[in-house]
Amino acid sequence: MNSHRTLGATPSVVWRWTSYTPNATAQARAALRCALDQLGYDGEVISDVVLAVSEFVANATEHAVGPYEMRLRRTDAEVICEVEDRDPHIPTIPVFPARAPFSPAEQDRGGGLEVLCALLSERGRGLHIVHELTKGVWGFRSRKGTKTAWLALPAAPRDRFGPS
Repeated sequence: MNSHRTLGATPSVVWRWTSYTPNATAQARAALRCALDQLGYDGEVISDVVLAVSEFVANATEHAVGPYEMRLRRTDAEVICEVEDRDPHIPTIPVFPARAPFSPAEQDRGGGLEVLCALLSERGRGLHIVHELTKGVWGFRSRKGTKTAWLALPAAPRDRFGPS
């Protein structure tokens, strides 16, 4: 995990919400999926980024004061997705194991939805998921009474060379 990313380019707001917004995480996923598609990312990259950012959105909504904002910031080499809330405190970052924390137990192979739900229902694994999906290219920064969770992904091929 990187502690910060150099701020470049003006960010584009993808979506804003408050603690009273119904289905905030689902709405954030839909807005981000659309924005990443327009930038030229493919399905697998979009799915991974949307899942990771969903964790940021859910954590912000559950643990911090709003209003909240999700932004995309483009540089020449990457797109940075940010989720900002009004709590400047950076959460304690767990120690990440050397191996993937979600290796299936042999007895649970093929267990279907029930096994997946049981695995995901345990709390405290969200940032591990973010870490795995982003290959460690994520972090938090705090300034002026706000906290921003961010992750970066390489610029999409279509994004680098203009519209296809």
